[in-house]
Amino acid sequence: MTTTPLHETASPPGEPAAGDRHRWAILAVTCLAVFVTVLDGTIVNVALPTLTVDLGATNRQLQWIVDAYLLVFTGLLLAAGGLGDKYGRKRMLIAGLVVFGATSAYAGSVDTANTLIAGRALMGIGAAMIFPATLAIITNVFTDPAERAKAIGVWSAVSGMAVAFGPIVGGWLLERYWWGSVFFINVPITIIVAVAAWRLIPESREHDAPRLDLPGVFLSIAAITALVFTIIEAPEWGWADPTTIGGFVLAAVLLATFVWWELRTPSPMLPVGIFRNLRFSAASVAVTSAFFALFGFVFLITQYFQLVRGYGPFEAGLRTLPVAIAIAVASVMAPRIVERVGTTNVVRVGLALLGSAFVWIAFRVEVDTSYWEIVGQMVVLGAGLGATTAPATESIMGSLSADKAGIGSAVNDTTRELGGTLGVAVIGSVFSSVYIGALDDGGADSVFAGLPAEAQEITRESVGAAGFVARELGPNAPAYLAEVNDAFLSGLTIGCLVAAGVAYAGALFASRFLPARA
Repeated sequence: MTTTPLHETASPPGEPAAGDRHRWAILAVTCLAVFVTVLDGTIVNVALPTLTVDLGATNRQLQWIVDAYLLVFTGLLLAAGGLGDKYGRKRMLIAGLVVFGATSAYAGSVDTANTLIAGRALMGIGAAMIFPATLAIITNVFTDPAERAKAIGVWSAVSGMAVAFGPIVGGWLLERYWWGSVFFINVPITIIVAVAAWRLIPESREHDAPRLDLPGVFLSIAAITALVFTIIEAPEWGWADPTTIGGFVLAAVLLATFVWWELRTPSPMLPVGIFRNLRFSAASVAVTSAFFALFGFVFLITQYFQLVRGYGPFEAGLRTLPVAIAIAVASVMAPRIVERVGTTNVVRVGLALLGSAFVWIAFRVEVDTSYWEIVGQMVVLGAGLGATTAPATESIMGSLSADKAGIGSAVNDTTRELGGTLGVAVIGSVFSSVYIGALDDGGADSVFAGLPAEAQEITRESVGAAGFVARELGPNAPAYLAEVNDAFLSGLTIGCLVAAGVAYAGALFASRFLPARA
């Protein structure tokens, strides 16, 4: 049953509701909110070398500086979406902005790696409160289906662009200020957005909301946190290690318990029956596939630009700009094309473009590949992502009543983050295995084989550390670096083929199960 959003402030008779009058301004505010949260997921990556020097962070600590934010963010999304439906999306958005701004200032002020990890985890709480609220607010404000599709296209464009803009903004800040600036940049933005949200956005919540489903909240947090934590740690433990298998089993048990409880309780946080609606479930699979490929791309291409091509952080970030532009254009155009040919055709073509871009990269990338060819690859990739995520997101949100916009948004956001986390973990693990294997298979007469055991281990652990090893090799340094680059490109090739396979599988799944229209 479709319900209308419940606003706390009513407009005079004969006048449009405040949300209707200001809907495009509200879209701008929500897009800026989601931009800053997504940006923070990638902006920190370019600061990692600086953190090694300034905070003495180990490789393990660097990993958790990135992953602590992602773990908490993803683990809390479903719960935050459900709480927003019950207590109000505007309240959840503003509270999240306050938490995010305050914890960003804390993270930028610490002086040890472990306290920075804690700060990043606290930032994830604020991000989880913000992200589902933005899409839920858009769904409630844009009541016309055609306008809502366009608005979600803009939202998708902004969230996709933020992934690519992270290295650009981070590189620019690091070349001018200290490492803490990549966190303090969030503070003025969150203040501006919070004030604008308070003035412009009408409150909306679930009509006649039932009592809070506390067991569902805690089970969702536990299940998703266990799953994400296991995905993050699996490359370190080994995918076949008993600890990894145990982590996945625990996550599966918790998820099954969550589903059992939600089917049993009279007031479920997540009405799991919505997954029987293929517009919802098949679109969620498409989003997961797309973000698996995107995060895998960002993980590989930033290393390629900085470590193989020798670009600085800001220059490397700028060179990823074509993918951001392509995402934006495709996300805005996709809803218009859907009106003519249907969601199925657009999403499957988008995922096929993603897969084709990765195949192109895999078979053409070299140390000296023309940047203009790389631009072509990024344009195809960005167009595929935009053509996938905007229609798939609209399909997810259009499957639900306005009352459940928050939990629907949270499911959409969770599939994005799970896909991205799995993409980095799987592609990173595949890349590392191929890279190390290529180094070890170089032969007894290779420069790498003649290195001391400690230098070999440093090279295996980090491509970036090869530069430090090369400084000690004198005339053998060019040959050594050539071997490292060849090994890197071998890993890049196989990693891209894995991403392509996932994107193609998603295209086939969408062709079979995703309905063309509501």
